[in-house]
Amino acid sequence: MMNSLSLLSVSLSFLCLFALTLGAEDEKIARLLASKNVMNQYLVEGKDVTVEYRIFNVGEATATDVKLKEEGFPASDFSLVQGFLEVQWDRIAPKSNVTHAVVMKPLKFGFFNFTAAQLTYLPKDDAEERMIGYTSAPGEGGIINQKEFERRFSPHVLDWLIFAIMTLPSLGIPYMLWYRSKRKYDNVRSKRN
Repeated sequence: MMNSLSLLSVSLSFLCLFALTLGAEDEKIARLLASKNVMNQYLVEGKDVTVEYRIFNVGEATATDVKLKEEGFPASDFSLVQGFLEVQWDRIAPKSNVTHAVVMKPLKFGFFNFTAAQLTYLPKDDAEERMIGYTSAPGEGGIINQKEFERRFSPHVLDWLIFAIMTLPSLGIPYMLWYRSKRKYDNVRSKRN
Protein backbone atom coordinates (compact mmCIF):
# COMPACT_ATOMS: atom_id res chain seq x y z
CA MET A 1 0.00 0.00 0.00
CA MET A 2 2.76 2.43 1.00
CA ASN A 3 4.87 1.50 -2.02
CA SER A 4 2.02 2.07 -4.49
CA LEU A 5 1.20 5.42 -2.82
CA SER A 6 4.78 6.67 -3.21
CA LEU A 7 4.85 5.43 -6.81
CA LEU A 8 1.62 7.34 -7.46
CA SER A 9 3.01 10.55 -5.91
CA VAL A 10 6.21 10.31 -7.95
CA SER A 11 4.18 9.73 -11.12
CA LEU A 12 1.98 12.72 -10.39
CA SER A 13 5.04 14.88 -9.73
CA PHE A 14 6.55 13.96 -13.09
CA LEU A 15 3.21 14.54 -14.82
CA CYS A 16 2.91 18.02 -13.28
CA LEU A 17 6.48 18.87 -14.21
CA PHE A 18 5.89 17.68 -17.78
CA ALA A 19 2.69 19.73 -18.04
CA LEU A 20 4.47 22.83 -16.77
CA THR A 21 7.28 22.50 -19.29
CA LEU A 22 4.82 22.01 -22.15
CA GLY A 23 2.68 24.94 -21.04
CA ALA A 24 5.55 27.37 -20.63
CA GLU A 25 6.39 29.26 -23.78
CA ASP A 26 10.04 29.42 -24.67
CA GLU A 27 10.01 33.19 -25.05
CA LYS A 28 13.14 34.55 -26.69
CA ILE A 29 14.29 37.64 -24.85
CA ALA A 30 17.58 39.36 -24.20
CA ARG A 31 19.24 38.77 -20.84
CA LEU A 32 22.12 41.06 -19.97
CA LEU A 33 24.86 40.31 -17.48
CA ALA A 34 26.99 43.28 -16.47
CA SER A 35 30.21 43.56 -14.51
CA LYS A 36 32.07 46.55 -13.11
CA ASN A 37 35.79 46.20 -12.38
CA VAL A 38 38.38 48.60 -11.03
CA MET A 39 41.44 47.89 -13.16
CA ASN A 40 44.15 49.51 -10.99
CA GLN A 41 46.10 47.46 -8.48
CA TYR A 42 46.61 50.49 -6.23
CA LEU A 43 44.13 53.34 -5.89
CA VAL A 44 46.05 56.54 -5.20
CA GLU A 45 44.76 60.01 -4.40
CA GLY A 46 45.30 62.29 -7.41
CA LYS A 47 46.22 59.43 -9.80
CA ASP A 48 44.01 58.00 -12.57
CA VAL A 49 41.73 55.06 -11.76
CA THR A 50 40.30 53.04 -14.65
CA VAL A 51 36.86 51.48 -14.20
CA GLU A 52 35.73 48.97 -16.83
CA TYR A 53 32.15 47.90 -17.54
CA ARG A 54 31.41 44.73 -19.50
CA ILE A 55 27.91 43.88 -20.67
CA PHE A 56 27.14 40.40 -22.02
CA ASN A 57 23.90 39.47 -23.81
CA VAL A 58 23.37 35.82 -22.89
CA GLY A 59 19.77 35.76 -24.14
CA GLU A 60 18.28 34.65 -27.44
CA ALA A 61 17.08 38.09 -28.65
CA THR A 62 18.69 41.44 -29.35
CA ALA A 63 18.69 43.91 -26.47
CA THR A 64 17.66 47.37 -27.64
CA ASP A 65 17.99 50.86 -26.18
CA VAL A 66 20.56 49.73 -23.59
CA LYS A 67 21.49 52.42 -21.06
CA LEU A 68 24.25 52.27 -18.46
CA LYS A 69 24.08 54.89 -15.71
CA GLU A 70 26.82 55.27 -13.11
CA GLU A 71 25.98 57.28 -10.00
CA GLY A 72 28.61 55.79 -7.70
CA PHE A 73 31.27 58.48 -8.15
CA PRO A 74 30.21 61.70 -6.41
CA ALA A 75 31.76 64.93 -7.71
CA SER A 76 33.01 65.75 -4.21
CA ASP A 77 35.19 62.60 -4.16
CA PHE A 78 36.12 62.01 -7.84
CA SER A 79 36.76 64.03 -10.98
CA LEU A 80 36.02 62.59 -14.41
CA VAL A 81 39.16 62.44 -16.58
CA GLN A 82 37.91 60.50 -19.58
CA GLY A 83 34.75 58.65 -20.63
CA PHE A 84 31.07 59.06 -19.82
CA LEU A 85 29.10 58.09 -16.73
CA GLU A 86 25.91 57.66 -18.79
CA VAL A 87 26.24 55.57 -21.95
CA GLN A 88 23.69 54.25 -24.44
CA TRP A 89 23.87 51.50 -27.07
CA ASP A 90 21.16 51.07 -29.70
CA ARG A 91 21.48 47.29 -29.90
CA ILE A 92 23.45 44.44 -28.37
CA ALA A 93 23.14 41.26 -30.42
CA PRO A 94 22.55 37.87 -28.78
CA LYS A 95 25.68 36.06 -27.56
CA SER A 96 27.81 39.21 -27.86
CA ASN A 97 29.25 41.80 -25.52
CA VAL A 98 30.25 45.44 -25.24
CA THR A 99 32.87 47.12 -23.08
CA HIS A 100 33.02 50.66 -21.73
CA ALA A 101 35.76 52.29 -19.65
CA VAL A 102 35.83 55.42 -17.51
CA VAL A 103 38.93 57.10 -16.08
CA MET A 104 38.36 58.84 -12.74
CA LYS A 105 40.71 60.72 -10.41
CA PRO A 106 40.15 60.35 -6.64
CA LEU A 107 40.25 63.69 -4.84
CA LYS A 108 40.43 62.29 -1.29
CA PHE A 109 42.12 59.33 0.34
CA GLY A 110 40.47 56.80 2.63
CA PHE A 111 38.02 53.96 2.17
CA PHE A 112 35.40 54.19 -0.56
CA ASN A 113 32.50 51.86 -1.34
CA PHE A 114 32.34 51.14 -5.08
CA THR A 115 28.65 50.48 -5.74
CA ALA A 116 26.88 48.95 -8.74
CA ALA A 117 25.87 50.92 -11.83
CA GLN A 118 22.30 50.73 -13.17
CA LEU A 119 21.53 49.05 -16.49
CA THR A 120 18.18 49.40 -18.31
CA TYR A 121 17.15 47.88 -21.64
CA LEU A 122 14.29 46.56 -23.76
CA PRO A 123 14.48 42.74 -23.78
CA LYS A 124 13.14 42.40 -27.35
CA ASP A 125 12.27 44.64 -30.27
CA ASP A 126 8.55 44.96 -29.56
CA ALA A 127 8.82 45.17 -25.76
CA GLU A 128 7.20 48.09 -24.00
CA GLU A 129 8.48 47.53 -20.47
CA ARG A 130 12.14 48.20 -19.71
CA MET A 131 14.18 45.64 -17.79
CA ILE A 132 16.27 47.05 -14.94
CA GLY A 133 19.48 45.44 -13.78
CA TYR A 134 22.69 46.30 -11.99
CA THR A 135 26.35 45.62 -12.57
CA SER A 136 28.44 43.74 -10.07
CA ALA A 137 29.74 45.91 -7.25
CA PRO A 138 33.51 45.79 -6.62
CA GLY A 139 32.89 46.63 -2.97
CA GLU A 140 34.98 48.69 -0.60
CA GLY A 141 38.45 49.78 -1.64
CA GLY A 142 41.12 51.83 0.01
CA ILE A 143 42.44 54.95 -1.68
CA ILE A 144 46.04 55.57 -0.57
CA ASN A 145 47.39 59.01 0.27
CA GLN A 146 49.77 60.14 -2.51
CA LYS A 147 52.64 60.89 -0.09
CA GLU A 148 52.30 57.45 1.48
CA PHE A 149 52.29 55.82 -1.97
CA GLU A 150 55.42 57.71 -3.03
CA ARG A 151 57.14 56.78 0.23
CA ARG A 152 56.34 53.08 -0.23
CA PHE A 153 56.86 52.60 -3.94
CA SER A 154 59.42 55.17 -5.10
CA PRO A 155 62.87 53.88 -6.17
CA HIS A 156 64.54 55.64 -3.16
CA VAL A 157 67.61 56.68 -5.19
CA LEU A 158 68.56 59.42 -2.74
CA ASP A 159 68.23 56.99 0.19
CA TRP A 160 70.54 54.46 -1.50
CA LEU A 161 73.07 57.20 -2.33
CA ILE A 162 73.20 58.35 1.29
CA PHE A 163 73.52 54.72 2.41
CA ALA A 164 76.47 54.19 0.05
CA ILE A 165 78.23 57.35 1.29
CA MET A 166 77.70 56.34 4.92
CA THR A 167 79.04 52.79 4.42
CA LEU A 168 82.08 53.94 2.44
CA PRO A 169 84.22 54.80 5.54
CA SER A 170 83.45 51.50 7.26
CA LEU A 171 84.57 49.61 4.16
CA GLY A 172 87.27 52.00 2.90
CA ILE A 173 89.33 52.43 6.11
CA PRO A 174 89.95 48.68 6.69
CA TYR A 175 90.78 48.27 3.00
CA MET A 176 93.35 51.11 3.16
CA LEU A 177 94.97 49.60 6.29
CA TRP A 178 95.19 46.18 4.66
CA TYR A 179 96.60 47.62 1.44
CA ARG A 180 99.32 49.58 3.32
CA SER A 181 100.28 46.48 5.26
CA LYS A 182 100.36 44.36 2.11
CA ARG A 183 102.52 46.92 0.29
CA LYS A 184 104.89 47.20 3.22
CA TYR A 185 105.47 43.43 3.40
CA ASP A 186 105.70 43.12 -0.38
CA ASN A 187 108.48 45.75 -0.36
CA VAL A 188 110.34 43.92 2.45
CA ARG A 189 110.09 40.63 0.57
CA SER A 190 111.35 42.15 -2.70
CA LYS A 191 114.43 43.67 -0.90
CA ARG A 192 115.45 40.31 0.55
CA ASN A 193 115.41 38.61 -2.83
